[in-house]
Amino acid sequence: MKTLHVTGFKNSGKTALVSHWITVLRSMGLEVAVLKHHGHGGAPELPPAHTDTVQFLEAGAVSTLVAGGNMIQLIQQKWQSFEELKSLAASNQPDVLLIEGYKQEVGEKIALLRNEGDWEDLKQLQGIIHKACTEDIFADISSLDEWLQKWVQEGGDK
Repeated sequence: MKTLHVTGFKNSGKTALVSHWITVLRSMGLEVAVLKHHGHGGAPELPPAHTDTVQFLEAGAVSTLVAGGNMIQLIQQKWQSFEELKSLAASNQPDVLLIEGYKQEVGEKIALLRNEGDWEDLKQLQGIIHKACTEDIFADISSLDEWLQKWVQEGGDK
């Protein structure tokens, strides 16, 4: 499994790039998993209040897992280490794991820059193997797609 962190500050295009790259990698016949850091403070949004899942959590369950239609939804009320989260995200053995955020963690990274000031703040991160300007994501993403395809084919992080 190859692993790549997509890092940058808020509104740098991380989610847009990860979403786009999922389609690029899928067109190459690769399976992709994503681990995303919820950097908005607090817990991620739960399903609607009337669902069984929320009822179970409110009753005190530490985790709920709903399975059906070839899909699993797991919610856990437990802190897990980054390595545990990576293992969970990769549990279905994808070819590529894209990690949005977690910029302080070890791994190969692409840094998305809104401006030169972002580079000043991000260049001390370990593992940056590529950097790109946010405007490139929306203007002409083809060079970033070519970089990704080369990274996947030539090895990348394993």
